[in-house]
Amino acid sequence: MYISDELIDKFIREDVPYIDLTTLILGIGDQKGSIQFFSREDAVLCGTEEVTKIFNRLNIDLIKTCVSGSIIKKNEIFLEGIGKAEDLHMAWKVSQNLLDYSSGIATKTKKLIDKISTINPNIHIIATRKVIPGTKELAIKAVIAGGGLPHRLGLSETILIFKQHLNFLGGIDKLNEIIKNVKSRACEKKVIVEIDNLEQAIELSKSGVDGIQFDKIPYDKLEKNVSIIRNINPSIIILASGGINENNIIEYAKTGVNAIVTTSIYHAQPIDIGCNIIPL
Repeated sequence: MYISDELIDKFIREDVPYIDLTTLILGIGDQKGSIQFFSREDAVLCGTEEVTKIFNRLNIDLIKTCVSGSIIKKNEIFLEGIGKAEDLHMAWKVSQNLLDYSSGIATKTKKLIDKISTINPNIHIIATRKVIPGTKELAIKAVIAGGGLPHRLGLSETILIFKQHLNFLGGIDKLNEIIKNVKSRACEKKVIVEIDNLEQAIELSKSGVDGIQFDKIPYDKLEKNVSIIRNINPSIIILASGGINENNIIEYAKTGVNAIVTTSIYHAQPIDIGCNIIPL
């Protein structure tokens, strides 16, 4: 995944706007040393490519690294570099924070995928665009590293019609009237509509939409809805969204939907990444 040098520089500047005052005052900046990162728990690793770029910007020689998506064990050293103490300390915390949070999302994503794959190996987890502004690149990369995919990267790439759109359009009936024109105008795209009741889903599945996103439907009710819609249109895409997390995802996986849309993976507990900086 592409992460710009501009973003890497921004990460560094946030933590080091001018100088590392502590290292300067101690007079240790020119001493040569090594920096090692390890995990205090088993995890799915993410963010090493960005840390490698941080090393490069700060003149730290890379000695060892593992790629994002690697499964790492507790106490395993997965990233190491050599450089001046001044540069090592500037790289330390920004790198550690990036690895903590990215690996947390990747690890949680894989855990959820492992849970539902035992129920249905063909179901997918896709992440919403409800990320903290400014963190999308890292968040999406972490989801992919954990085996998931983005639901929507932004408004420009997919057609997902919400209730808010229907309010201006004139409701489901009006959409049904124009759906053929909508699909012809965007012939290379799929048209998905989010709804929260079965009646609307039945109307849409008959009108020719490519997919339905059921929002905030209890899983026991959703399973029945999926069965009814599949009988009308076996090829229609059905997504489940709204309040799905590690506590109920297995039940939603049993409903027969094609994919589960969730925000919960962005709220993952950061992985406890440790760091050693020692003189050489």
